[in-house]
Amino acid sequence: MANIKIINQGSKKMRKQINEGYFDGERPLFKIHGADIKDTTFGQGESPLKEVDDVTLDDVVFKWKYPLWYAKHIKVDNSIFETMSRSGIWYTHDIEINNSALQAPKLFRRASDIKLNNVHFADAEETMWTCKDINLNNVQVNGNYFGKDSENIYAENLNVVGNYVFDGAKNVEVHNSTFVSKDAFWNCENVTIYDSKISGEYLAWNTKNITLINCTIESDQGLCYIDGLKMVNCKVLRTDLAFEYCSNIDADITTNVMSIKNPINGVIKVESVGKVIFDDPEIDPKATDIQVNSDLCQRGA
Repeated sequence: MANIKIINQGSKKMRKQINEGYFDGERPLFKIHGADIKDTTFGQGESPLKEVDDVTLDDVVFKWKYPLWYAKHIKVDNSIFETMSRSGIWYTHDIEINNSALQAPKLFRRASDIKLNNVHFADAEETMWTCKDINLNNVQVNGNYFGKDSENIYAENLNVVGNYVFDGAKNVEVHNSTFVSKDAFWNCENVTIYDSKISGEYLAWNTKNITLINCTIESDQGLCYIDGLKMVNCKVLRTDLAFEYCSNIDADITTNVMSIKNPINGVIKVESVGKVIFDDPEIDPKATDIQVNSDLCQRGA
C-alpha cells in the first residue's frame, strides 16, 4: 500500500505525495494533478498515469503499457521504463526525463517540449515520432527510425546506433555526436551538424539545406539528391559516388573522396579525389567547380 500524504501549500492547491507505492490494474492514478511520486512501481495494468498534470516522478519503475498519455508538466528522475512499458509517452507535453533507463520501444509519439538528460534508450525502435521542441543531452540510442518526422531538435552528445535516424525531421541542430546509421537524415530540412561522426550508407538523400561543420563522414554513396549542401572542414573517408544530383553545393573537404558522381552545380574543394564521373548527358560538368589540391584525379565519362 502506498504512503500517501496531502500537503497544503498555502495559497496553492493541495499537493499529494506518494512514497513506496505499488499500483496495478488499469488507470490507477487517472487524472491525478499536483503530485510527487517517489520509490514507486507501476505493475501490470495499462495507462497508470493517463491525463495527469504537474507530476514529479523519482525512482519510479513502469512495467506495463502506455504509462504517460495525454499528460502535461511532467518531470522524471532516476527512473526505469521496462520493456513492456511500450508506446509509453504519447500526446504528452512539457516532459523532462533525467538519469533514466528507457527499455521500451515506441516511447514518444506526437509529444512536445521534451527534455532528456543522461538517458539511455535500450530499444528505440520507432521512438520520438512526430514530436517537436526536443532537447537531447547525453542521450544514448539503440534502435531504428529514431526521431522520424520530428522538428525543432537540439542535440548535444547524442550517440545513435540504429538505421534511418531523423528521417523526415526539420530544424535539427547537433553537436559532438556519433551516428552509426544507414540512411541517416533522409528527407530532412534545415539540418546543421557540428563536430560529429557519421558512419553509414546513403547519408542524407533527398534533404534540403544541410550543413556539416568539422565532421567526419564514412558513407557508401552518401550525400546525394541534396539541395543546399554546405560542408566546412570535413573529413570524408571511404566514400564513393558522392554528391550525385546535388545542387547548390559549397563543400570544403580535407581528405580524399573515392569518387564524385553527377553533381548538378556548386563548388567542391577536396584534398584529392579518386574519380570524377559525369555520365548523365543532362548535367553540365562546367556547372560544378571541383577544386582538387593534389593531382591524383581521374575523370570518367
